[in-house]
Order: sequence, then C-alpha cells, then structure tokens
Amino acid sequence: MIIIPLAVLGIFIVIAAIIIVRIFFRPKRVKNISQLYKQGKYAQASRMAKQILARDNRNADAHYFLGLCYEAEGKSELALMELKTVNQLSKFDEFINELEFRKKIAELFLKFNQSEEALKEYLLLVKKDENNAEYYFLIGSLFEQRNRPDKAVNYYKKAINLDERHAGSHAQLGSLLYRAKRFSDARGYLERAVKLDPENTQGSYFLGKIFKDNNDYHAALNYFERSSKDPELKVKSLAERGACYINMGDVDRAQAELRRAIKIAKNPRSQEVLYARYLLAYILEKERKIEEAIEHWEEIYKVKEDFRDISEKLANYQDLRTDDTIKDFLIAGQEEFLDMCKKAAGTMSFVVHEITPINGGCQILASENTDKKWRNQRKQPRLMHFLRVTDPIDESTIRSFNDTMREQNFPRGVILTSSTFSKMAQNFAESRPIELFDKDKLQKILKTALSS
Repeated sequence: MIIIPLAVLGIFIVIAAIIIVRIFFRPKRVKNISQLYKQGKYAQASRMAKQILARDNRNADAHYFLGLCYEAEGKSELALMELKTVNQLSKFDEFINELEFRKKIAELFLKFNQSEEALKEYLLLVKKDENNAEYYFLIGSLFEQRNRPDKAVNYYKKAINLDERHAGSHAQLGSLLYRAKRFSDARGYLERAVKLDPENTQGSYFLGKIFKDNNDYHAALNYFERSSKDPELKVKSLAERGACYINMGDVDRAQAELRRAIKIAKNPRSQEVLYARYLLAYILEKERKIEEAIEHWEEIYKVKEDFRDISEKLANYQDLRTDDTIKDFLIAGQEEFLDMCKKAAGTMSFVVHEITPINGGCQILASENTDKKWRNQRKQPRLMHFLRVTDPIDESTIRSFNDTMREQNFPRGVILTSSTFSKMAQNFAESRPIELFDKDKLQKILKTALSS
C-alpha cells in the first residue's frame, strides 16, 4: 500500500522539476539569445534558438529570435517562415513586442509581394497605434495597388491629418487626384510634397505631367529631370522629356531622350517603352526615315496590337514591303522627291513650269502638253499637289486646295497622294474641277514615270 503513494510522489517531483526548468531556466536562455542578437552574434543566437526548438517547437520566443537572426543574415524568406509561426502561436511577452513584431512581419510580407497579408497586419497596427501616420500611408498604398482609389484617398488624408509634413502621402494623394483629372487639387498636394521633400520623385513626376499638359514645357522638363533620378521612374521620365522636346520643336533632343529610354529599359514590353517607341517613330516618319519608323511600330505591335493607331500605320505602309515605288516616293530626299514629281507630271502629259516644296509634299504649276498639230490651241493651266502622307486626305485639305486654285486663277487642279481620300473629300471634289489620284493610281503613274 505504501508503494503507490511513493510512485505518485515521484511523478509529481518530475513534473515539478520540468515546470521549474521552464519557469526559471528557459526564460534565462531566451534572454541570452536576446542579448546575443543585440550584440550582432547571429550565428550563436540562431544555434541556441534551434536547440530550444528541438525540445519545444512551439516556443514563440525562439521562433521569433531565429526569424530576426535570419533576416539580419539576409535570409529573408526563412525569416518570414519563422515569423509566420510566431503569428500562428500568437504569444506575446517581454521578449516579443507585438507592435514591433507586426511591423517586421508586414515589411517582410511587402518584400515578397504578399500584399493581402501585409494589409491585414497594417490594419491591426493602426488599431493598436492610431496616431502613426506611416501606417495609414502604407495602407493607402496597398489599397491603391488593389485598384481601390476611394479607400486609398481616405487613408492618405488620415495620414496627412496626423502628420501634415508626411511628403509621401501628399505625393500619392496628388497622383491619384491627377489620374482622376482633378488637376487643380492634385497640383496643391504635389507641390506640397516636393516642398517638404525635394527628393520626392513621385511628386516631381506628376508635377511634370501637369506642367506638360499646360504647355509649360520648360517647367515640365525640370520636374522630369528630377523624377528621372528614381530608377522606377527613369524610363517614364525620359519618354515624357522626349514628348516635351517634340512639342518644343527640338527633335534632336527628343530623339536622344527617347532612344535612351528604350535602351535602358529593363522591361521592353512596358507601356512606357511602347510610348517612347511610338514618339520616336513619329519623329522618324516626319523625317522620312520610314523603314526605321516601321521597325518601331512592329515592335509595338508585337506587344500590343491595339496601341493607339499602330495597326493603321502598318497598314498604310504595307506597300513598302512589296513595292519600292511608293517606298521611294515616301523616303526620298527633297531633290529626288521633286524630280520624281516632275517625271510623274510629265507622264500625265503636263509641262512643268514651276515646282516648289509645300508642307507634306510639293506644288507644281503646269499646263497641258498638247500635240503639235494643236499647238495653236490654248493650253489649260493646272495646279498640282503631290502629297506624301499616310493619313487619309480629309475634306478640309481639298477645300484649302480649291481656295488656292481660285486665288491663283487655275481652272483645274490635280491632287495625288500616297494615301487615300476620305468619303467627304471625294464628295467635295466631285462637284468641282479637281481630280483625285489615290495611292493605287499614283503607284501606276510612278512606275511608268520611273521606268521610262
């Protein structure tokens, strides 16, 4: 009868010893790990944490310090795994400050693009630390990433209310208002952001957009120069600078900025690269460097077939790949182009009296080349326009041509183009002494003229 109580007593003694070890010795070991971590002795701290976890895998303190050591050693993925375990255990004590823990795990979630988990942590943080503007700013950024601008705006405003000098919130709110076309409100927030932090590239970029939209290109260039210092905004900023220079008529600088944007881009399929290629092709087309322009249009088409008017551009220049006649007409230098037009006029039985360049082509003052037996017959003068363009000729162009005929007393006129004529342009010309020759007809005339 005495044996059983002794056995029970022995069990109680063992349990008590385990409890005493856990209460007095394990916290001491965790404290040692904490001190080693603070001293930067991460390998020793990790080793001690792993020893504890080998005996007790649910020890939140050991998981926590092991995660901190991993992060300090650059092993962020392993660190996140440990902190996730701490989150599941949800045991916070003298060694694990809940605010510091949630801030750390939220940062790691962001690092690995786990925005949903990061948002949950920051929403918990603002409940525990209601006056921290940075948390509201980060929540706003995460809602913006999730395409919830309404919620993002509210959180940015809360951040500004808590800390009026929070430049990031001013910049993000300003950019959202810009996208919402509330330009006046956007400008106020963006200017405040840049004033608070001159290095705020987001604010500078969107201020550049606002000034560019208002045709203040010099101011825009200045802001885009600032924003180009940010690697994330560099390509966008260079493309926008190229657009400014185009509008200022400085195509050489525009080309330099656009080519640089395309060259340094890490993602050749990005929208900003497509935009830069489009602008560069626009310049090249104007300079009659059609083949290079087509190369850029084709690169854009591979990525996004419906990008602006790319499909139409490629369709307009489709003949260049199969027929050199139209190609030569479009890309020829000025002297060669004028010579081609003179030969074409001759093929049409006209005598050229005067030829001058005009915007988009040339103008010829000509008369009919009648047979010798009819040499006493009065020759009808003709006003001729050769237009090397790709966009369809609209009614306004025909009207302007008709006005020129009247002013210069030409009874008849001829317009030849490397494109087509709109239906309204054709209807206008039908009731007037104006002949229209579209790309197909011009092509036949040029082939005859250049082969003779």
